[in-house]
Amino acid sequence: MRWDWWHAAHEAMQRLDRGNIQAGVVAGLGGAIAIGVMEWLSIATHYPLAVIPFATSIVLVIGSPEAEPAQPRALIGGHFVSALVGLAVLKLAGPQAWAAAAAVGLSILVMYATGTFHPPAGINPLLVVSGNLPWTFLFAPVLAGAALLAAFALIWHRWVRRQPWPQRWR
Repeated sequence: MRWDWWHAAHEAMQRLDRGNIQAGVVAGLGGAIAIGVMEWLSIATHYPLAVIPFATSIVLVIGSPEAEPAQPRALIGGHFVSALVGLAVLKLAGPQAWAAAAAVGLSILVMYATGTFHPPAGINPLLVVSGNLPWTFLFAPVLAGAALLAAFALIWHRWVRRQPWPQRWR
């Protein structure tokens, strides 16, 4: 038992190859730059970083660019519809814990129904309802941030990685 972790780590290292390591380094660098820009924008706009819902989206879009939830429709649409659901539930029920939970569940349903499923966007309705956030949250940081992240991903993947992105727009 004592050496199980060592055996597991050794097997993981055996699976690594130069291409995987290089892809990981490039994705890590892109993620770090995107997070840094997000932090800078938070400071510049005096908007609390804790309510800017893009850290996990950055990881997904930069680290797994081929995945369906990493495509622009899911990225932008998922953030938009989930925040919209959160705002609607907040308006109807107020900033209650049960309402925040219901808003997250409803946002998953709406993302599936609209073809915009983006798992990281599930944080939006929770932030909106539990933080009693205003309707302006829908436009900044949500819509503006998602559009900026899509633009960053487009530049990063095409110019730095020299890979096609997005895989599809719809």
